[in-house]
Amino acid sequence: MSRFYFLLLISGLLCTQAGLAIEPDDERILADLKNLTLAELGQVEIRLDETFDIFDGLVRAKKTAIATGTTQYADRAPAVTSVITAQDIEAMGARTLEDILQSVPGLQVSYNWYNIPIYSIRGISSVYNPEILVLLNGARMSDNYTGSKGVFWSGIPVSTISRVEVIRGPGSALYGADAFAGVINIVTKSGQEIDGTEAGFRIGNQNTQDIWLLHGHEWNGFELSAMLNFGNTDGHRRIVESDAQTYWDQVLDTNVSDAPGHYGSEITTYDARFDIAKDNWRLRAGVHKADDMGAGTGVAQALDDRQPMQDRKINAELIYNNQDLSENWGVKANFNYLHTARTAFFYAFPEGAFGGAYPIGYIGAPSNYSENSQLNLSAIYRGFKGHQIQLGAGYGYYDMYKVTATQNFGKNPFAEGRIPTTQLLDISDTPYLFISENARSSWFAFIQDSWAIDTNWELTTGLRYDRYSDFGSVFNPRLGLVWEADEDLIVKLLYGEAFRAPAFQELYTQNNPVTLGNPDLKPEKVKTWELVFNYSLHNDLNFALNLFRYDIEDKIAIVPFGGSEHGFGNEEKWRGMGGEFEMRWKTSSKSSLLFNYSYQSSKNKVTDLDLPSAPKQTAFARVDYLLGYKWYLDTQLNWNDGWTRPPNDYRADLDGYTTVDFVLRYKDIRKGKTNFAIGVKNLLDADVRYPSPEPDIGSTSVMIPNDLPGADRFYFLEFRYKF
Repeated sequence: MSRFYFLLLISGLLCTQAGLAIEPDDERILADLKNLTLAELGQVEIRLDETFDIFDGLVRAKKTAIATGTTQYADRAPAVTSVITAQDIEAMGARTLEDILQSVPGLQVSYNWYNIPIYSIRGISSVYNPEILVLLNGARMSDNYTGSKGVFWSGIPVSTISRVEVIRGPGSALYGADAFAGVINIVTKSGQEIDGTEAGFRIGNQNTQDIWLLHGHEWNGFELSAMLNFGNTDGHRRIVESDAQTYWDQVLDTNVSDAPGHYGSEITTYDARFDIAKDNWRLRAGVHKADDMGAGTGVAQALDDRQPMQDRKINAELIYNNQDLSENWGVKANFNYLHTARTAFFYAFPEGAFGGAYPIGYIGAPSNYSENSQLNLSAIYRGFKGHQIQLGAGYGYYDMYKVTATQNFGKNPFAEGRIPTTQLLDISDTPYLFISENARSSWFAFIQDSWAIDTNWELTTGLRYDRYSDFGSVFNPRLGLVWEADEDLIVKLLYGEAFRAPAFQELYTQNNPVTLGNPDLKPEKVKTWELVFNYSLHNDLNFALNLFRYDIEDKIAIVPFGGSEHGFGNEEKWRGMGGEFEMRWKTSSKSSLLFNYSYQSSKNKVTDLDLPSAPKQTAFARVDYLLGYKWYLDTQLNWNDGWTRPPNDYRADLDGYTTVDFVLRYKDIRKGKTNFAIGVKNLLDADVRYPSPEPDIGSTSVMIPNDLPGADRFYFLEFRYKF
């Protein structure tokens, strides 16, 4: 912890020194502009709105619609929310969504053993991360197989992102299933925001390249935008010292493991999007493709460079939004479509595995394809004095319509015995697939009332009913009381319930030697209380304190089925509590500081043991400062105190880490065209580690004893030009 405070002190000293670099002329320019409102700044010809927000935007409340479905200031929303804007993203030099999310209090980013990011909010997470609902422009991006953002999640290009909105806490009263621990909504840029053409590239070590082209303009009353992105990286080159094959080599007296070897974190992505809007209508669509995704330590925790994963997404959304349909009514309708295709070719174990029984390797090539469609209708009524009533209903259909597999293990569906280990056999459309093809439908209805009791009090109440074809119905209420105690202090008392729908893999997995599905699963449920204080000492200094407690029932976990079989059951109960402290301080007209600290204590109520899913303590600091009026310096620190181990894992607890990021950016704010930056991620090359899986049930052996290596030092050069 002392190291963290030392680095924070150094950042503060740098911030102070940066203030001395402002020349008198620059001081006058900034002083004049400081008196303008943010709306007025938007009209300034030199487009200072894009850069001034680095300082002002950290302190002033940002608008969001994620908490209630209608736009309002985040500090008055009946939820605990964070908003990270495109200006924040640019200032931080973020390359991925994970870079962005590290700044959110109470949210910890880690990775599982095959390099898929895990987002833990307030200690709630699991291997596939279905407890957090990820939205793209308000539309669900959930994968039917895992119920999460996807077993092969490959992100969204940050150059297309206008802002990221995050709810910490339950959101099912508004968003339905899987808005359990929180909601992450990624909002892409509109044509008005792009306003012209921007071309850019980023290059860095690890053979990293990102190239993008954005265009937005108005034509005959249409607002148009188009975005193209290409990304590639060989990934970090940290070493995995020992793997699952190392263990079997020791047991069987062989020597076929690829460890020590590199952790697989390479990826190549292609992304194309367009957005067309006119009057009350908007059409968005996008195609995202990820190839040659590295599989971390491998699907079976055994290294092999030949384990590429692929991720394909096609999404479309048609929206009609008229909030002034009449004096008292506003309406919104949207239809969302998402097609996903996930394929892989896993050398789960290398050639010669298991004493030579698998001379060509232990190979599996699974894939699954899904189509999801949703129709959502909502209306807002403002006819009752002091009330804004929101009504909504919708229908969804979720179809995992194609599952395929080719492998050289398991039962042979075409002959007696097992598949020969020396050949690959396509077992698609047979009963021996790892999961059966399935579909589910759902419909919902909700009502929400925001009641302005008087000028200082507002009460938001809501209730949503969801009915699913496979596991039944769920009610989820919410309550939010917001009190503006005085012009500087806002207090919130919040209560909400949420649920997580059992994923298809938890319901229908079959022919799996590790875990089997359970069609009788019930949804997980959580009840959460929150108390929030938001205090502004003056216009340039803001503090927030969020206290929370939650109780989870029917938590889905792997349990014995009898004999040697294991599967999914609603056996666990969790309880968590903690708090998040945030400070936003505009230290001068040239500099600002953002700091947050989070603490959570989560336990399994059945065993009374700490949960190993996330660090107890995390902290983040960001300092921005202006050199002259064209150079910006951003420093970030990210700290956590490590992970506890599960009760069946006899290793010592995993130490935490401190990383430091640094970005120096030149931006010609007068002409608004040239923008370039140099930066370093993990400046001190900290040895970042994430917990590897604990031993399987009934075993004491850890397959990756030295845990999963995180990214090493990464440096980059970025250039953008606005036409």
